[in-house]
Amino acid sequence: MSINSLTGIARNEVQTAYQSPGQKRVADAIERQGGNPALAKGFSSEKAAKRAGVLKCETCATRKYQDGSDEQVSFKSPQHISPNAAGARVRGHEQEHVNNAYDKAAEKGGKVLNASVAIHTAVCPECGRTYVSGGTTTTQIKYPNEDNPYQKDRKAADGAMLSGMNFDAKF
Repeated sequence: MSINSLTGIARNEVQTAYQSPGQKRVADAIERQGGNPALAKGFSSEKAAKRAGVLKCETCATRKYQDGSDEQVSFKSPQHISPNAAGARVRGHEQEHVNNAYDKAAEKGGKVLNASVAIHTAVCPECGRTYVSGGTTTTQIKYPNEDNPYQKDRKAADGAMLSGMNFDAKF
């Protein structure tokens, strides 16, 4: 065999290595990003290669998070968080809201009855990965209202009903 025939065989093997047009597109995209096109084997679409992290997802790379509340917490200006760290950063941010609720209740003599955090997820339209898209904190604070006449009557009624309920007799 001559060198020319070996080169022809190698070129032919590279062309047949991609069984589908999708794999060829993935190989081209990987090559454009400076990667090894041989990584395209096993991926039938660019979306699958992006989900696996072989190709870079522009949507995930440019996603920004911003807080819309009127409280003094983090993320008041839009900031990028990597998709891998978004869950922990969003949970930490929502914990700031919970801490603010306890501080606000303590300042005004109230009591936090309930504080719940919901973490939201979404699916990236470009790569198909599930990511943390944000969070919502809901709090309920009860404040005493001593000026309310109904509150005063309720205390008096409760006092009359509860007096004598706990009686310890000593012999």
